Amino acid sequence: MLEIGSKAPDFTLYDREGKQHSLSDYLGKKVVVYFYPRDNTPGCTRQACAFKNSFQEYVNKGIEVIGISKDSQASHQKFTDKYELPFLLLSDPDLQAIQAYDVYKEKKLYGKTGLGVVRSTFVMDEQGMIIQIYAKAKPDTNATEILEMLG
Repeated sequence: MLEIGSKAPDFTLYDREGKQHSLSDYLGKKVVVYFYPRDNTPGCTRQACAFKNSFQEYVNKGIEVIGISKDSQASHQKFTDKYELPFLLLSDPDLQAIQAYDVYKEKKLYGKTGLGVVRSTFVMDEQGMIIQIYAKAKPDTNATEILEMLG
């Protein structure tokens, strides 16, 4: 598991339009990277909309918000359009970042056990160091908790 004070693993993933983004592109800014299980599911939709509703505060503080799931670029396009999400969603079908951040774990859902993305959020400072981890982020409050933590 990654720890507060450690260097955030860099990654290069594609957005919904096929443009590459690397975490290292955002050095010099605070960055919130949140990992979520799936587009258009109830919890993931509530979390994305909570970030959308707080987005102007993130912009005012100069903080980048990036959501990552293993969904396809096309799925991200539909999800972004449907909910008018103003921040970046990146597609990680090969689990590059998901595994680097150790958020692909055994989960129980409806009594069945399987591997999946555990909803987790990482906050990085301007040097790319992890300053906060929300290991089991709550979809409804995660966005505001981060803003409160950052002051």
